[in-house]
Amino acid sequence: MSAVQLDERKVHVDDLKPGMFVHRLDRDWLGLPFPLEGFLLEQNGELDVLRKHCDFVFVDLERSRVPVLAGLPEAYAGQEARKRYSNQVELAEELPWVRNQHARTRQLVAQVLCDLRAGRKLNLVNVQEAVVPVVQSVLRHADAYLWVNVLKKRDGYEFAHAMNNSLLAAVFGRHMGYPEATLVALATGGLLLDVGKTALPMELLNKTGPLTDADMALFRSHVEQGLLVLQGTGIRDPEVDVMVRTHHERFDGSGYPNGLIRNQIPLFGRMAGIIDTFDAMTSDRSFRKAISPHQALQQIYRWGDRLFQRELVEQFMQCLSVYPTGSLIELSSGEVAIVMAQNQARRLKPRIMVLTDSHKRLRPSFMEVDLLNQGVSDIPREIAKTIERGAYGLDPTELYLS
Repeated sequence: MSAVQLDERKVHVDDLKPGMFVHRLDRDWLGLPFPLEGFLLEQNGELDVLRKHCDFVFVDLERSRVPVLAGLPEAYAGQEARKRYSNQVELAEELPWVRNQHARTRQLVAQVLCDLRAGRKLNLVNVQEAVVPVVQSVLRHADAYLWVNVLKKRDGYEFAHAMNNSLLAAVFGRHMGYPEATLVALATGGLLLDVGKTALPMELLNKTGPLTDADMALFRSHVEQGLLVLQGTGIRDPEVDVMVRTHHERFDGSGYPNGLIRNQIPLFGRMAGIIDTFDAMTSDRSFRKAISPHQALQQIYRWGDRLFQRELVEQFMQCLSVYPTGSLIELSSGEVAIVMAQNQARRLKPRIMVLTDSHKRLRPSFMEVDLLNQGVSDIPREIAKTIERGAYGLDPTELYLS
């Protein structure tokens, strides 16, 4: 990323506070009484110097001692966004349950979409049986379902996209502090975001070439078709309707179907737009290959305050972390690993599974490592960079990691 990295934040000098680690300026360091390698803000005098000579600085998220990511103003967060969740169980304890439930969820989602494509009504019982266990798992452990989900082979984009959107909505809602009932509504809305596509021809959805104007008009009609699916189903949560109706609206008014702008788009619609875009970018499509979660977050960050609300983008980044669960990474040791779960206190030091040796050869057995709590005898490991799925012939869905 040329302007800003995901492990740093551009901060206006008026928003600086003691405890932030300044590691880049909007000018060179010459003539200023600060070390070139950066420094921890501790005194008001340092703030005065920065305010005199700079408009903004770049703050290192990992080395700062106070929160840096922008919070949502009260008007954005909503009155119920209060709860601070923590994991109730260890990852290893939650995984067996998730593995069993994941297969059941796949079956239910497949049945919901097949019924609709066959002209039958939306089966709300199946929808609820699909989303409620996911939400309950996410409340127990934020990463367990994400970990199992990224390791499963996908059975087609529309089906996988519905499952992923539902899961991401639950995880994002948990991060935002919403109560369980609201998380269920968010997960339901995520599952049904593109439900209107079941009324569109498969030839259009699977088209590999550019869409004509007529194609695009038909494709965009999936929002209206989705609202028709919801009518008369008995869904009582207004959040579901909001998400389906507005997930393609954009912060600058460039979205559809109504060209809504900024706060005209309800909060859950703004959240849904980010979720939907992130999963689309990290999924293989008929017309392009997936990019890594890290790359997708970089691009979405670039779109902040244009296509998406900046504060929400930063909350989403904080939710998933710089290296989201399931990301393939190369370590300073030369080994390749995959991110298993986040360390809430130090997001740049997740729990990982090492897949290869330093020569990129698969290990005889994979090894779990907590980058935050590495043993004295361990090889010192840091994350050097993210890599794309398929690099060095590695595809997590083919390694039986779960």
